[in-house]
Amino acid sequence: MGRRRTILFGGLAVVAIVAGTVAIRTATFAPADIADGSDIRLAAVPAYDLKAAAANLGAAVQIRTISHQDATENEIAEWDRLHRWLAATYPAAHKAMTREILPNRTLVYRWAGRDARRAPIILMAHQDVVPVTEGTEEDWKYPPFAGTIAENAVWGRGTVDDKGSLVALFEAIEALAKGGFVPERSIYLVSGHDEEVGGSGAAAAAALLKARGVRALYTLDEGSVVLRDTPVIDGPAILIGVAEKGYATLKVTAEAPGGHSSMPPAETGVTTLARAVLAITDDPFPIEMRGPGAAMVEALAAHKGGTTKMAVANQWLLGSVLKRQLSASPSSAAAFHTTIAPTMLEGSPKENVLPQTASALINYRIAPWNSSAEVMARARAAVGDAPVTLSWARPPDEPSRVSSTRSQGWKYVVAAARADAADAVVAPFLVVGATDSRSMGDVSEDVYRFMPMHFTLKETAMIHGTNEHMKIDSLRRMIDFYARLIATSAG
Repeated sequence: MGRRRTILFGGLAVVAIVAGTVAIRTATFAPADIADGSDIRLAAVPAYDLKAAAANLGAAVQIRTISHQDATENEIAEWDRLHRWLAATYPAAHKAMTREILPNRTLVYRWAGRDARRAPIILMAHQDVVPVTEGTEEDWKYPPFAGTIAENAVWGRGTVDDKGSLVALFEAIEALAKGGFVPERSIYLVSGHDEEVGGSGAAAAAALLKARGVRALYTLDEGSVVLRDTPVIDGPAILIGVAEKGYATLKVTAEAPGGHSSMPPAETGVTTLARAVLAITDDPFPIEMRGPGAAMVEALAAHKGGTTKMAVANQWLLGSVLKRQLSASPSSAAAFHTTIAPTMLEGSPKENVLPQTASALINYRIAPWNSSAEVMARARAAVGDAPVTLSWARPPDEPSRVSSTRSQGWKYVVAAARADAADAVVAPFLVVGATDSRSMGDVSEDVYRFMPMHFTLKETAMIHGTNEHMKIDSLRRMIDFYARLIATSAG
């Protein structure tokens, strides 16, 4: 009996210790260092004509700078047309800034600051848009390249991604220049011509700036938004991209004798390839609570409180539960591991011929704590001694470095964003796609990815999709944000 009592009391003591530890850790939990920008005094927004700005965005949409996967299908004259239109529409901005048009049609503007000793800033927005899927034109409420203004919005391909940003930047700069603003630090506006198909233009611009010794305080590009129904808190959050995943496409190739399909061997090139692809995808990278994704969850959980905060604060006890929740949907899981996605297959050119070569492309989005070398090593280990070869379809882009959430550049961006979303939680964010800003790591102290549009999760589906549109109120937010940011951080 005494032994049972000792065990019982011992168990109760353990429970009490665990409960006490959980309570203390929950009560004292706070997210990692995230500056709120409250020490920044924002400059005023200059006067501008919002109705005219909306008309200008509509006009920009009509210029078909469409980046096709096959570059020979691009209408290069449309990029030249856009350049002429920008110069004619924003004369004060073009008088204030110098403009270089790189041979590939990428634009590099510079607004010279009065103090050459101060680090410049780099602002980005790309010129190109994705095509409209053939056969879906009739699904649009308004023609995708008409730039129609209706229902308090500008409709058309590129209104959000990314001509909305480009026009808003020029509207802000035009208003500032007309108002007599002269920056203390230089401002670079870099507009890549091919962000949607690889971003070679931004890479060329970055190489040019690096050769000139440019080292910016920060770079700001597209990549995230103010999400009104953010998971965890079910409310608004200013999600600022502090990093983006790497990009790599693995080619898996199986060689085989070929022959007639009426006399197949036990193992064909296709079956060898299929087994290899399955071996690779059946060995996924683990979900890990680290990096910008973890920082975002911590910031949101600290605001939410309750059991959510308790789970995040006590991962030593509840980490497996938290990981299961994060991996419940592909969209949430993507921020916490390197993803593996087979996307293309190629085999025989004819249905009754055994292929001599069968290949597959597997697209990886690499988490900041992994590398392309680790991806290749993991794939090689997965296929083992299978008779396949592994190679990169093109040189991989490594994950970007993670930018600071306490630097002066971060504070400027946060302060400008909070001016129009005072009730929103500020959280860092991992961009799972790719932006032109990944090229600016060598010429900038920090790189951020954010547009001040207010979206719901459902509304984000229109980006690259049907019925893409920019609400006029969102355009106002964009212009105000860029004007405040420029005048404050460069003033």
